[in-house]
Amino acid sequence: MPGEDPLDERTTSVLRQPKAVWATAGASVVAFMGIGLVDPILPSIAKGLQATPSQVSLLFTSYFLITAVAMLVTGFVSSRIGGRRTLLAGLALVVVFAALSGTSSSVAGLVGFRAGWGLGNALFVSTALAVIVGAAAGGSAAAILLYESALGLGMACGPLVGALLGDASWRYPFFGTAALMAIGFVCITAFLGEQPKPARKTSLLDPVRALGHGGLASVAASAFFYNYAFFTILAFTPFVLDMSPYRSGGVFFAWGLLLAVFSVLVAPRLQRRFGSLKVLGASLVLLAADLVVLGYGDHTTAVVCTIVSGAFIGMNNTVYTELALGVSDAPRPVASAGYNFVRWFAAAAAPFLAPKIEEWSDIHVPFVVAALAALAGAAVVWVRRAALTHEARELEPRHAAEDGVTVFAD
Repeated sequence: MPGEDPLDERTTSVLRQPKAVWATAGASVVAFMGIGLVDPILPSIAKGLQATPSQVSLLFTSYFLITAVAMLVTGFVSSRIGGRRTLLAGLALVVVFAALSGTSSSVAGLVGFRAGWGLGNALFVSTALAVIVGAAAGGSAAAILLYESALGLGMACGPLVGALLGDASWRYPFFGTAALMAIGFVCITAFLGEQPKPARKTSLLDPVRALGHGGLASVAASAFFYNYAFFTILAFTPFVLDMSPYRSGGVFFAWGLLLAVFSVLVAPRLQRRFGSLKVLGASLVLLAADLVVLGYGDHTTAVVCTIVSGAFIGMNNTVYTELALGVSDAPRPVASAGYNFVRWFAAAAAPFLAPKIEEWSDIHVPFVVAALAALAGAAVVWVRRAALTHEARELEPRHAAEDGVTVFAD
């Protein structure tokens, strides 16, 4: 209606969703919790398994490396067995490998189990986005807000749960995640109805072919550099802060809250006023500045900058997701798979390289490298701005049919 703010309508519509969407979103929260869960207990794991920071950081590397490669498989699987079965298969794998992670007696075993966990998470998370977009009331914009809300809440709660359970033993957060994902499995089984398979089956190479689109390739390239900066903060900063699980969990909980608030509430309004590309470019530059101050500041400054980085990461996540889903004509799951295939490689590289860079130089340089990566992401946005002017669109019936994500539930 005249005079109404479309963003207010979009935010309000997020709350008016069918049970199937809430069940999927709830399970997504737990899935994203698994990413930051190990943050506050990384030093405890290193001590308990007599490992170095670079060895423990492989928990992220194995997880995201498998996640990246698995992105080529998710569409292939879901287009053949359906979205619901793919979600359940992913959840089952996470339950099994999260539980096995808690039984590990060596870093090598834990790294291997995290790899299996990454496969399950890839199957679940990529399909969950398609399911939420296809089933949510209010169009794709509301669906993306709901998905980013789940991401933010999961990223905020993960470190907190990790700290609360990890204070007793570093093994307990893994068992806790397995239990929560088992609950998610039950909820999906109960509330998400069987879904029709898409008319056209996705091949393993479709996500790669989708990257032939200049706009999607540009988004993926920029997100690659951004994710390197993002996961330097997530995986390397806990060793720099060197705090107890409770205090580290508190820091990353505050970080996650800012991520959620700026992702869901702030980013859409800034996009409407300034445009997605200006918001993304400015946020990446501010993230780079924050990383430099984090790297060279004292302990209190490092804590503050870690928390503040959540604001920039939240805005970036929202804008990147909308651009990736709307910049090309590829079906949304295919575009998402291609985009994630590229960007998750950086998430795998940063946790491995940051401790190595510190060993080769000093504690400051990993943050300088991460800041340069963020600036590189901003440079890609600037140079390729003409290819990125096609903003995320409302989901059309044609896309829904292609994606095969119509939900029969409630």
